[in-house]
Amino acid sequence: MKKKAAALRYDTNKEHAPRVLAKGEGEVANNIIKIAELHNLPVKKDEDLVELLSKIEIDKEIPEALYKAVAEVFSFIYKSTKKE
Repeated sequence: MKKKAAALRYDTNKEHAPRVLAKGEGEVANNIIKIAELHNLPVKKDEDLVELLSKIEIDKEIPEALYKAVAEVFSFIYKSTKKE
């Protein structure tokens, strides 16, 4: 099974819900992860969520059914990037 990755964007001032910014598998997934790491963005491994996100078109909002799972990812990111 090829590695999959997805990137999300959420601008609370402009958007109602997070959007899928990028998605892909194999080399594309590796590049998504490399770009995140280059920009010091945390990467959370969640194969089940990535599988669901990979079915959403790029630049489309995530469905309400994924809000809880994505909120957990954003909580992880907040905790990972919080300055102490």
